[in-house]
Amino acid sequence: MEAIKTHNLWKIYRTREKAEGLKSSFRALFRPEWKNIEAVRNINIEVEKGEIVAFIGPNGAGKSTFIKMLCGILHPSGGEISVLGMSPARERNKLTMKIGTVFGQKSQLWLHLPALDSFLLLSAIYEIDDRERKRRVGELSELFELGDFIKTPVRKLSLGQRIRCEVAASLLHNPELLFLDEPTIGLDVVVKQALRELITRRNREYGTTVFLTSHDPADIEQLCRRAVVIDRGIIVLDCPVEKLISDYPDKNMEDIIAGIFREQAS
Repeated sequence: MEAIKTHNLWKIYRTREKAEGLKSSFRALFRPEWKNIEAVRNINIEVEKGEIVAFIGPNGAGKSTFIKMLCGILHPSGGEISVLGMSPARERNKLTMKIGTVFGQKSQLWLHLPALDSFLLLSAIYEIDDRERKRRVGELSELFELGDFIKTPVRKLSLGQRIRCEVAASLLHNPELLFLDEPTIGLDVVVKQALRELITRRNREYGTTVFLTSHDPADIEQLCRRAVVIDRGIIVLDCPVEKLISDYPDKNMEDIIAGIFREQAS
């Protein structure tokens, strides 16, 4: 069974044209002009359970829009989506109990509370009983080495400590599918490597499917077995990471990705 499957998926935003000049601005108040922006165009993709997939592309390529549709935050303009056998748009509450999300720029932790208190609140949201919560928090605390700062208010943690708590929080309810959006952004080299190892271990031991976006080539090369490249709302490449490396033997991952984008732009 596929963890993710889309068929002819589209997302169109309708935006107002920006008026220039005083007369145009006045006229736009009563007769605004609109234009359609195709953020995602005719995407067909299948991700098997247990895969770790890199979903990469330049800023504005449609990555965030696509992920938001997979999570049920946005509704598609056309096409079909199945995530863990469910429709995100129609079964969002049910789907939420089976997926985890980590966004590098946004926090699911309460900044003025210790991470341990946030885990308690999240356990209540996910309907985890006290005994199971203690077991899972203990397991995640040991795995992510949170013991030294799990009782410290999140606002006082370093970025690396906070991200480790964020990932632990996203795994608290044992999700089948984990969305990681720039999870290593802003982290130093040592913390990045530790986080990659933890994600790999979680995938290996629990079979957690991981859908990753990242601008860090090392994330893609070390974590992912498959790379899906999107540009201007269209998938332009879908292949194993090993094939990317073998096709460009004299280049590092950063140069490979940059070359793909240059080819598409031309």
